[in-house]
Amino acid sequence: MVKAETVDKAYEVAKERYAEMGVDTEAAMKQLEKVALSIHCWQGDDIHGFLNPDAELTGGIAVTGNYPGVARTPDELTADLHEALSLIPGTHKVALHMIYAVAKDGKKKDFNDIRPEDFDYWIDWAKKEGIGLDNNGTFFSHPNVKDNMTVASPDKAIRDYWIEHGKLTREVSNYIGEKLGQTCYNNFWVPDGFKDNPIDKRTPRERLLASLDEIEAKPYDEKNTQDSFEGKLFGAPGIESYTVGSHLFYDNYAITRGHLWTIDAGHFHPTEDVSDKFAAYFPFTKKDLFMHVSRPVRWDSDHTVIMDEALVRITRSLVRDNYLERTHLGLDFFDATINRVAAWVVGARATQKALLQAMLEPIDQLKQAEYDADFTTRLIETEELKSMPFGAVWDKFCQNNGTPVGMDWMQNIHQYEKDVQFKRN
Repeated sequence: MVKAETVDKAYEVAKERYAEMGVDTEAAMKQLEKVALSIHCWQGDDIHGFLNPDAELTGGIAVTGNYPGVARTPDELTADLHEALSLIPGTHKVALHMIYAVAKDGKKKDFNDIRPEDFDYWIDWAKKEGIGLDNNGTFFSHPNVKDNMTVASPDKAIRDYWIEHGKLTREVSNYIGEKLGQTCYNNFWVPDGFKDNPIDKRTPRERLLASLDEIEAKPYDEKNTQDSFEGKLFGAPGIESYTVGSHLFYDNYAITRGHLWTIDAGHFHPTEDVSDKFAAYFPFTKKDLFMHVSRPVRWDSDHTVIMDEALVRITRSLVRDNYLERTHLGLDFFDATINRVAAWVVGARATQKALLQAMLEPIDQLKQAEYDADFTTRLIETEELKSMPFGAVWDKFCQNNGTPVGMDWMQNIHQYEKDVQFKRN
């Protein structure tokens, strides 16, 4: 176990080193403390939910692995989330999907039979935890996903079903936000597309546009809920060649309709730099951005987030360009090959580490060097920052927030497996 005095000694050295570069470590930690991540509930139960947990995952959704201890009930899932939140510094939110409704009568319900009150279980739990909730419509794993189409389907009956579902997600999100007294961000992602090259690329997008406008017709108080729209380059399996809801489509839709745009780090081509998107989006809208932090491996495979170069570039861009306050950060991955609670903690702490490293930069100095065309100084300082002792500041941040330092939290995971998770199988 890492000793408190060891953390303090290392931090004092790091504090002094950063001060020499004009960086206030205390201010950086205070800034990080204000960032609330939206922790995705579906990592804990492999995206089955509680409406029909035995249903096969379809619509471009797949989970691999069978590590023991998967959550099977609402109480098991919230217990796992509580454990994860206790190991992540700061106060955060939890993101739900409509399939996580907990029917009061205990009976299985169709997606469109859900009522706002079916989320009272989550609202009561969130109040106990002192956190907020976000939401997502579930446009997959249902018989009415026909030929990989939902709201863009040429079949009006299919289209109408999913339009109704979209309206319902907004009603539920408004209810959640109203009950918790904070904004519930409601994310839309739909899997519509074609496996092979389509002849008609125009009509599906016109149908999608009309469907979304119908879904969005009823206004809600933005203090309670705001909608965000998530594009995708391609999906596997089934929509490798054409995605109706592309990035450009939803970017334009969000800007012209006054909504948020969702950027998922795993939804772009592997050679695209996601961090370059922010400064190209924000100048055209007064709305915020929703960011899904995920990790693709060659495709949108939703691996557990790690502090890799892509994540570092994303957080640097948000911090350096002062877009962090306008960006809502949520996690989105699912890995059943490892302990599911550990996956949450690894992903969240990696995101926080990357943010902290970005906050521990003399940004004004670096910008001034750039404005002065002093690219030599810019290069030298950014290179030297890579070996600065930011880890000591991170350990102090964890200590200040009452969470385990370093790898100490692994002991919590192993004990939780033994006492709780492994007893489920």
